[in-house]
Parts: sequence; structure tokens; C-alpha cells
Amino acid sequence: MFTGATNPNDLVPLEKLKITNLENKETFYVLYNPQSYVQQRSVNYSQINMLGTDAPVVQFQNGNGETLSLELFFDSLSSSTEVGGPPDRQKAFESNSRRQITENMIDVRDYTQEVYKLMTTQSDVHRPPRLLVEWASLQFTGFLVSCEQTFTKFDDMGYPVRAILKCEFLEHRDADKLSACNPLESPDTTKFRTVRQGDSLWALAAREYGESGQWREIAAANGIVNPRRLRAGERLILPALD
Repeated sequence: MFTGATNPNDLVPLEKLKITNLENKETFYVLYNPQSYVQQRSVNYSQINMLGTDAPVVQFQNGNGETLSLELFFDSLSSSTEVGGPPDRQKAFESNSRRQITENMIDVRDYTQEVYKLMTTQSDVHRPPRLLVEWASLQFTGFLVSCEQTFTKFDDMGYPVRAILKCEFLEHRDADKLSACNPLESPDTTKFRTVRQGDSLWALAAREYGESGQWREIAAANGIVNPRRLRAGERLILPALD
């Protein structure tokens, strides 16, 4: 009797995307690998309107954390060769796949909740856990910030057997791996500051350049003749220093 070609997944199991809770080291394997994923990053710029100019001055403000977006598919009636994770899970799904939908024994929410709960605050760290998302060359460390569950199929008792999870993760970086010096506060970067009540050029120079004697550079850049006469609300250019 012809039974068809051997499923290659039986010989070489597919590598499954896994999510590891870095706080307690628990690992969750998805049932099905995503068909695609999106990594996105953006940066913020401010537009500063200067009197007498045709266009605003654009100044870099900061970068935003990278995001990872993907959809996960869950089906409690799927066969064991397609299911990731430990052997006992594969055995349970293999057994369930031989049943009729009226005899379903697996509530798909038992597996979707493993992902959904990753947004729950943990008492030891007072926040949701840091996660490591791994799939072949994909290595992403961050937090699950959004998870939308959509249940699309149910057994005769009303228990969901199929679901789609839309997940978004936000990048996390350790503080000690970030630059110790904010590039916006570096003296070799042109900046703009609004004068506050009580400000002086030498105080601004000391705060921004680390040397009060650089007040002359600020005065020259802004055409200030009398450094003692600053008006609150006035916007000053702080020129970059070599």
C-alpha cells in the first residue's frame, strides 16, 4: 500500500522559535513557526524654528528601542511532527490529532497563556520578565509589550482549538552597555537651550561644556553684546566645540 513520501520533519525536526524567560530560565517553544517577522527601529528629531530662516533647524534627539513583531499560530488538533517543545507535548498533540473535534482533549488556551502571561509583573523584579526570542539567526532580547489573542475555531463544547497571537516585543539593553555619555550632552554637538529665570552665560557654559570660560563662544554664536542681560524664554544656540 502506498503511503506517500516520508515527512522530512520526522527525520530532521524543524528548528522551533523559542522564548526564554531570563528571570527564571523557563523556555517556551511555539507550536508553529511564524511565517514572517518584522524588526523596526526609529529615531526622533526636533524641528527648531529660528527667526528669519526659510526652514527649521533639525536636531537629533534620541533613538527609540527596536521592536520585533510576529504572529504565532496555535492549533490543538495539529500533529506531533509539527509541534515544537518537549516529547510529552508532541505525544499529547499526536494523540489529540487522531480524535474528532467532538472528542478534543486540549484547550488551546493552555498554550497561548504561556505567551500571554509573559506580560505579568513578577514580584521579585517588580516588572514583567526580560525575554530572549531565538529562532536560527534571530536573537532578540526585550519585553513583550503587546499580545492580541484571536480564537478562530472551537470544539462542540465551545473550547477554543485554534488561535492567532499578534505579539510585539520591545528591545532591552543593559545600562552598562549603553554609552556613558549622552551624545546630545557632548560639547562637540550643537545644542539649543531656552533661558530660564536666573540663568547666566557662564553658568550655561559650565553646565554644558564643563568650563565657565566658554561663555564667550555662546555669546558670539548668539550675537550677545552684554552677557548680563539675558531674557527668560530666549532661545540660545550652544555651538559645538572642537
